[in-house]
This record gives sequence, C-alpha cells and structure tokens, in this order.
Amino acid sequence: MRKVTPQDHQAALSSYLLLPGNPMLSFRSHCVFVWALLFAGLGSQLYASDNKLSANELMQRVFDNEIKAQEQDQSHWKYRSVSRASGKEYTTQVIETRQGSVDAVIAVDGHPLSSAERKKQEERIQKLADSPDAQRKQRHDSQQDAEKTKRLLKAFPRAVIASYGQQQGDLTELDFKPNPNFRPSSREEQVLGALAGKIWVNNKEDRLAQIEGQLTQTIKFGGGLLGHLDKGGEFNVKQTEVAPGFWELSAMHIEITGKALFFKTISVHEDEARSNFQPVSDNVTLAQAAEELRRHLATTTAIIASFD
Repeated sequence: MRKVTPQDHQAALSSYLLLPGNPMLSFRSHCVFVWALLFAGLGSQLYASDNKLSANELMQRVFDNEIKAQEQDQSHWKYRSVSRASGKEYTTQVIETRQGSVDAVIAVDGHPLSSAERKKQEERIQKLADSPDAQRKQRHDSQQDAEKTKRLLKAFPRAVIASYGQQQGDLTELDFKPNPNFRPSSREEQVLGALAGKIWVNNKEDRLAQIEGQLTQTIKFGGGLLGHLDKGGEFNVKQTEVAPGFWELSAMHIEITGKALFFKTISVHEDEARSNFQPVSDNVTLAQAAEELRRHLATTTAIIASFD
C-alpha cells in the first residue's frame, strides 16, 4: 500500500484544485464494523490463545507488514475520489504513474465544471506534465512522507497499550490507549502517545483494515509556544484490498482543531472516499496520464451535462 499523509493531501489539493473559491483540503472518511457480542468476545479470546500473541505483539506484526508493503509495493492505480469540504462535494479523478500522480476535479456537487473551471483544470494538468521540476518536487515530497509514515508505524506499537476486542469474521479488533511509559522523540510521536482508539486487523493477511483514534489530551508543542492540538481531535482511516495482495487507502475522516505558531488557528474537517480502483501499467508516462485525464474530463463533463 502506498501511504498518503495529511501533508501530502493538503499540498496536492491546494495546488491542484484551482476552482474559484475552493477551500478544499482533501482527506478521507470511514465506516464502523458491528458484530454480535457473545461470539465476538469468544472469537477474540480464541485468536489470542491460538496464536499465543499478546495484543501488542499482533499490532507489531501487522505494522511490520504495513512497512514491508510500503517498501515493496510499486503498483500504480487510477481511482475516483469524492471529498467533502466547506459544504461542497468534489469528485476527482486520479491517475498514478511511476513519474508521479495527476488528478482533476470533474464535478462539484454532482454538477459539471463551467468552461472557465474546466480550462483551469486542463492548464494545471498540462503544467505538471511539462514541468520536470514540479514532478521532481512531487516525488521528493512523496518520499519524505513515506519515510515519516514508516517512522510512525514503527513507533505506534510502543506508544500504546493494546488489548483484544471483538471479532468480526476475518477482522480482529484491537483496542489501544496511551502507554504512560512511552517517551516520544518527535512531535509526531508526541501525538501518538496521546491517542486512544481501535484497530481492525485482517486475520488472513495480517494487514491493517481500519484504524480510528482520538486525542485523549491537549498536545502542547514547545510548552504551548509552538502551538497545540486540542483534546478530542479524531481520525478514522480505512484500507481496502483492491486486488489480491494489494491494499489501498479507501476512506478517511479527520476532525482536528488547535493553534499553530503565532496563534494561527488550525481547523481541519475533512472527508474523502476512494473507489473504482483500476491498475495502471508501469509503462504509462505522466504525459500519457495527463492526456487520458483531459479526455476523461471532457467526456465526464459532457455526460453530467446531459443529465441536467
């Protein structure tokens, strides 16, 4: 699975979605699994007994698998993203290539783009396809985010105390809470040390299917001088197996408030759902993906307009 961080999404969409007045920062939203209580409790006990793993050991194994997948998975995909921000719904088509990703908003609130909006999308796509510097920056940012994600995955099992929860079919639930003995070495790890929530593990492949968490306390950076994140901030993230052995981010929901340096307000209320995953050949170039996206933009606009 290719990991995507909030910084990656915010930077990409702030530069890509150039619709007039568009305040969108793209993130991702979730569902909650339900199971019959009696059999769920029994199932989680059997899983722990049969595998002789503590909940933290299982979490460690799953996160190790996520790191391994991140390092080895070189697949590329095209997919549909539906994001909601500031009362609007944005439908975006995304195509990944070995040279980077390209995307375009194809509808807002289910309606086609205006001629001016479509032109801006086409100009932005062409600018990225023609700019080696922009492509290098995109790859660099992606690599940096991947390294940060790897560090957080390694730290997470140490930052929390896990226990077995319910069982739902192929999913095992792990509840987690802050580990009072954890000593964070970075701001990101400081946030990890204040999280409580749940993880759902796919038993067949030991992959992370879903994670939801909440800040149990206000996090202050530099004693509060560098900013803070408010208690109660929450996130909910889901992965889906889009093809045998290939897992991709399919949904995310984030609600975070706080203050940044010099008292700048932080307010993130974002939702995104991804669907219609299709594999992209390694031979597809960014220029080819850009051309496909322009054709897709024109076709989709025409189809949506025909239903109005």
